[in-house]
Amino acid sequence: MEIKSEISSLASDFLNKNFSIKADYIEIQNTKKDFKGDITIVLFPYLKNINKDKSDFGKQFGEYIKKNSPNVHDFNIAGGFLNLTISNNYYTSFINSIIDNLNFGKNEPSNETYIVEFSSPNTNKPLHLGHIRNNLLGYSISKILEANGKKVQKVQIINDRGIHICKSMIAWKQFANGSTPKSMNIKGDKFVGDYYIMFDKIHKEQMNKLIESGIDKDLAAESTDIMKSAKEELTKWENNDKETREIWKMMNDWVYKGFDKTYSLLGVSFDKNYYESDTYLLGKDIMLKGLKNKVLYKRDDSSVWINLDSEGLDEKLLLRSDGTSVYMTQDLGTAVQRISDHSNVKGMIYTVGNEQDYHFKVLFKILKKLGYDWADNLYHLSYGMVDLPTGKMKSREGTVVDADDLIYNLIDTVKETTESLDKYQSADELLDYEEYRKIALGALKYYILKVDPKKNILFNPEESIDLTGNTGPFIQYTYVRIKSILKKVNKDIYINTKYKLNEKEKEVIKVIHEFPSVIKSSYKELSPALIANYLYDLVKSFNSLYQNHHILNSESKDSTSIRLTISSKTADIIESCCDLLGIELPNKM
Repeated sequence: MEIKSEISSLASDFLNKNFSIKADYIEIQNTKKDFKGDITIVLFPYLKNINKDKSDFGKQFGEYIKKNSPNVHDFNIAGGFLNLTISNNYYTSFINSIIDNLNFGKNEPSNETYIVEFSSPNTNKPLHLGHIRNNLLGYSISKILEANGKKVQKVQIINDRGIHICKSMIAWKQFANGSTPKSMNIKGDKFVGDYYIMFDKIHKEQMNKLIESGIDKDLAAESTDIMKSAKEELTKWENNDKETREIWKMMNDWVYKGFDKTYSLLGVSFDKNYYESDTYLLGKDIMLKGLKNKVLYKRDDSSVWINLDSEGLDEKLLLRSDGTSVYMTQDLGTAVQRISDHSNVKGMIYTVGNEQDYHFKVLFKILKKLGYDWADNLYHLSYGMVDLPTGKMKSREGTVVDADDLIYNLIDTVKETTESLDKYQSADELLDYEEYRKIALGALKYYILKVDPKKNILFNPEESIDLTGNTGPFIQYTYVRIKSILKKVNKDIYINTKYKLNEKEKEVIKVIHEFPSVIKSSYKELSPALIANYLYDLVKSFNSLYQNHHILNSESKDSTSIRLTISSKTADIIESCCDLLGIELPNKM
């Protein structure tokens, strides 16, 4: 039994037997570094129910646990805290027991399936910095769910229709002269994005002329020749005009090929794509069901609404008076469609920015009111904005930072920085491009994922590649260092479980011991940041051991064996954590 579970069970028994206190949850935490001990029981919640001094109570509590647990060596009382020192043998036996367990910390697979939606781009422009955070979060959460024994379907909804798509189409038809991404040697999504920018530029020029002629600004915005053409294009698309649909499909295909390259560069993938052109009509049947059940209602103009005042929300339009859908209608239909597409669905997670917090509250409430019980298992993985320090990188439009540009810039920066360190004796020792790519992507992913999803991020490229701070390269370098040590060992490692651990050895083992609970917590909180920050704690602890004690040429065979075992399991957990974060590990640095 894991030590915290064991102590929790003993603590419950003590409280029940001696004070008739039934405690379902016993708060057990790691002992703070300024105090002696390994784990701590907080006494304050129980003091109000007993007529006893906290020191006497704590002493009685500690003596009971020490007497009944072979793993508790000693205890002390500090105020309202009972600090327990775990026996040396517990930790040596623990590290010995997991030497060959490559699945340490992970749960057995189950049939429970979770659908995770992320990315969800528009086909009128390339992926940008915001999409990077979205993709990294969604992919990492998918990996964390799998580590907790869940089956995962990674999906995206691609916004491939609407006026914004038609803007790119019209600009291309009017100004491209038949050019293609291949003929111009430009990545497909960037090629189409350039025409979207061109549309905006021409639209503004035409609008300004209309305003100068005395036309109201709002009217002018809708009255330019190029905007009229875009609206006509949308009407043609909705009427299934053959030529319009062919151009639409061709340009979207260019974009998809571009997206695929960016996804490959980021190291993310999807099991299924949903397209708004297929889903925008979904949800209308659900409206009929809702009206029949009187969950929804019609206004005099035949528009369909739901009243969520009793839920602390407001009234929400679900179907316009002309019978056309709104985004909420589509999302309702898409949710129902996804559940029907997959068996054993336990829940669905939407990775979408925090500007949509209210939208998802409403969406989940409507689904619940419509009678879909699985609505209780829908989650919005809400995240904050990502910005760059002013002037650090150029953007394509002045406001949006292109994802590819950022990544390739970071790879170049890593290469230049590394080669300027003068650490190489010859050109043969230089890293190849693939290693620079792994380091750069590791820096980017770790920097973004170590931050709580709900918080905004100021991404500093130079800071992200620092080898000495809380960064991806620091973790990668530690891993490379450990693997270099282990390469020098040619025999199996056997450890003496009676070996007396020093403080540095014990500290690393204690951090290793926490790994399974961190995996569980990251799932419960939907936060890769818990994995990332745990990883940093592990690497810091190992480096402290490495800097203070020899690993290979230590004072005894027993100390060498225990330190090699610690090194090996540290490397394994770094691999596991990096896999959960989508970070590749280089072979050398």
